[in-house]
Amino acid sequence: MSFFGAIGSFIMQPLYYAISVVLVGWHKLFSTFLPAESGAAWALSIVGLTVVIRAALIPLFVKQIKASRNMQLLQPQVKELQKKYGHDREKLAQETMALYKDAGTNPFASCLPILLQMPIFLALFRLLDQAAKKEEGRGIFTDEQALQFAHSELFGVRISKTFLGADGDTGVMVMALALVLAMLVTTFFTQRQLMTKNMPESALTGPYAQQQKLLLYVLPVVFAVGGVAFPIGVLIYWTVSNLWTMGQQFYVIRRNPAPGTPAFKAKEERDRRKGVAAAGDAATDTAVVEAPPTHQRVQPKRQTKSQRKKSGKKRS
Repeated sequence: MSFFGAIGSFIMQPLYYAISVVLVGWHKLFSTFLPAESGAAWALSIVGLTVVIRAALIPLFVKQIKASRNMQLLQPQVKELQKKYGHDREKLAQETMALYKDAGTNPFASCLPILLQMPIFLALFRLLDQAAKKEEGRGIFTDEQALQFAHSELFGVRISKTFLGADGDTGVMVMALALVLAMLVTTFFTQRQLMTKNMPESALTGPYAQQQKLLLYVLPVVFAVGGVAFPIGVLIYWTVSNLWTMGQQFYVIRRNPAPGTPAFKAKEERDRRKGVAAAGDAATDTAVVEAPPTHQRVQPKRQTKSQRKKSGKKRS
C-alpha cells in the first residue's frame, strides 16, 4: 500500500466503523420481520442509515439555508462594491469579506452539509463496493454480512450491482437507471426550489445568480454520469438523501422565508388568511355568547293557601 493510500485508509477507518454500526443496527431490526438475506432488509437498512445521517446534519442544514439567504440579501450591496472596486480585485475581495463579516454570514457555511456528506458517501460507497466485489466487510460489517449483502435481491435484482457492471441483466439496468433518474430529478428540483421560492429578484442577476443557475443544470448531469458506476444500494442512499433535502428545504423555506421573496409573500398571504379566519371565528363566538335567548320561561308567582282556595272557587 502506498503512503497516500495508507493515509486515506487511516482517515476513512473511523467512518467505516460509524457507518457499519448504524447499517448493521438497522439490519438487525429489519431482520426481525424480514429475511436477513433479503434485498428488502438491506435496502431498508440503507434508508435507515440515510435518515440517521441526515437527522444528525439538521443543524448544519439550517445554517446552510440561513447563510444562503443572507448571501442573497447582500447581493445588491455586493454589486455596489463590484462597481466601486471592480478595477482592484484584491480590494474587492477584502471589502466583500468585510461585508459578509459585518452581516454575520459566511459564504463557506452554505457548503458545509455537502462537504461533510462527501466523506460519508465515499465511505459507504467503499463499504458496499468491497462487499459486492470482494465480499469483504469493514468496520463491524463482517465478511459473512458482506457476502449476504452481495447476493441480496430486491424485486429479483441484486442491489450490489451497478449499471456498468450489469453484464446484460435488464433488471439491474432498469432499476439503476430509474434511481439515477430519480437522483437527477430530485437534485434539479431541490436547487430550483431554492432559486424560485427563496431568492429575491435582486439576487437573480449577477455572478452569484449565474453560479446558482449553472449548478441547477450542471450538478444533476454530473451526478447522473457518475451514478451509472455506483451500486444500487448507494443510489438508494443518494436518492433518499435528496428527497430528505427537498422536504427539509421546503419546510424551512415555508416557515422562515427570506424577505422580498415569493415564499415570503406566500407566507404573508397565509398569515393574513389565518388572521381573517381567526377574527371571523372570534366574532361568531362573541355573537353567540351575547345574543339574548329567544324564549324565556316565566315562573309563576308563589300563592298562599287562602289564595289558592279563592282561585279554585272562581274556576268552579
